[in-house]
Amino acid sequence: MNRTTTTLAAVAGPLLLASVLTACGTSGGSDTAGEPAAQGFTAPDVPMQESLGQKEGEVGILAWPGYAEDGTNDKTVDWVTPFEKQTGCQANVKYFGTSDEALNLMKTGEYDVVSASGDASLRLIASGDAAPVNTDLLKSYADIQPFLKDRDWNSVNGQMYGIPQGWGANLLMYRTDKVKPAPTGWDAVFEKDSPYAGKITAYDSPIYIADAALHLMNTQPDLGIKNPYALDQKQLDAAVAVLKDQRPQVSEYWSDYLKEQQAFTSGDTVLGTTWQFIANLAQADKVPVEAVFPSDGSTGWSDTWMISAKSKHPNCAYAWMDYIASPKVNAQSAEWFGEAPANAKACDFTSDKSFCDTFHAADKAYSDQIWYWTTPIQQCLDGRKDVKCTDYGQWTQAWTEIKG
Repeated sequence: MNRTTTTLAAVAGPLLLASVLTACGTSGGSDTAGEPAAQGFTAPDVPMQESLGQKEGEVGILAWPGYAEDGTNDKTVDWVTPFEKQTGCQANVKYFGTSDEALNLMKTGEYDVVSASGDASLRLIASGDAAPVNTDLLKSYADIQPFLKDRDWNSVNGQMYGIPQGWGANLLMYRTDKVKPAPTGWDAVFEKDSPYAGKITAYDSPIYIADAALHLMNTQPDLGIKNPYALDQKQLDAAVAVLKDQRPQVSEYWSDYLKEQQAFTSGDTVLGTTWQFIANLAQADKVPVEAVFPSDGSTGWSDTWMISAKSKHPNCAYAWMDYIASPKVNAQSAEWFGEAPANAKACDFTSDKSFCDTFHAADKAYSDQIWYWTTPIQQCLDGRKDVKCTDYGQWTQAWTEIKG
């Protein structure tokens, strides 16, 4: 398993797109992690492809580093070349480092498909830059884990806008030789006057506000938070206060996984948010760390391959989405990338036969405990109609204030 990215799913705060989402109508959401949204916002009227035609000979792919490997980084890691030979579609791959970068590139109309994280997918839909996906045209769709379909971040009113790629949880990692007793929940990183002050790490993104909101869901139920991505102003202020209190105790906000791994190795960091593959890498280097799924639940990500509303090569785009989501290729990409594959049959093809167990790939109960990254919008995702929720632009401004 390896990673080639240093900013795997970092997010920025595009105020314009947040305002676009605000204008898109009402939005329902789930009251608990793991449940599909009751309804979505009203998406722009973008046509959906009804049938497949002759392939155009090329496809423009926007991807997180590690999702579209062609042997350049490692000659033994290549699933792009077989795709080109199989379909006759030349893959023109461009990697991006943040969701904001991907959004801006998709607006140019120069790319056909994008691997969008949940903090970006609704914005792509709301701005009219992503088209609904005809899942009947994708043979691989039937094998996608049901708990990843028709969710807040990849569908609107029962219409899918892509095919899931993979997913993972934000975990709590700690140095076993320095943190005692072993932490079990997020209170360990939000505790005031922590004995580990100055050695706590947190994820560097406005979406991290949801982690504080999730903490408040469990510790201050009187605030009425039902969904960590659906915060009215009072609830956002409370989450921001938690993070401002935490700020002096944070050694570093991370988006570069190598720097986080190095900090845990040196002991400069002993406690904080991580991903499973980072824990695996540290443990492989004999660093005394453990990563746990907190008892109070967690946030996480689920990435989706989406097609541009302006795609010039839609048939090759559908071919790519079907190919990358197929069992063998989904296994390769997920294992290289370090996440649970979305295709239920992919686990039969991983080189590490314990990989899917480690990443809980088929564990719906585990997935149901995750609050997957979803773009906050003014129409409350928890279904409230009597209050306006804060949007991603407001979260971005708040994050700037938190970090100082």
